Amino acid sequence: MRRIERLNEQFKREITSILLEDVRDPRIGTLTVTGVDVTSDLWLARVHVRLFGDNAERAEALAGLEAAAPFIRRSLASSLRLRRVPELRFVEDHTQEQASRIEEILRSVLPEDRGTEGDGADGAGDGEDEADEGEA
Repeated sequence: MRRIERLNEQFKREITSILLEDVRDPRIGTLTVTGVDVTSDLWLARVHVRLFGDNAERAEALAGLEAAAPFIRRSLASSLRLRRVPELRFVEDHTQEQASRIEEILRSVLPEDRGTEGDGADGAGDGEDEADEGEA
């Protein structure tokens, strides 16, 4: 399992580098590679990307990434020493939007003054002080 985790990180670094330095497709605008999930048999790598812009621009960027996938795969083959370089599938990462939505829901449900309620009420420091005094 550790090998797959190392491969995921290595693929993420290499793909990011290739996208920044070598891919010149104008459809691919600003993006962030947020993660890579490689299958254990190295057959497939899902590349999670965060895209910016409206829906049409994001769809164009995904189409550009799919068109560039064979080039990126060949570049990976020349830079990595693997028997097999997996097929690349680019998927949009919606984690940030989901986290923002959850925060919005929590803000609407939880009261505003909740952060000031538990200050100092847990008593964690009191027991330690008494134990220190008993040892002295």
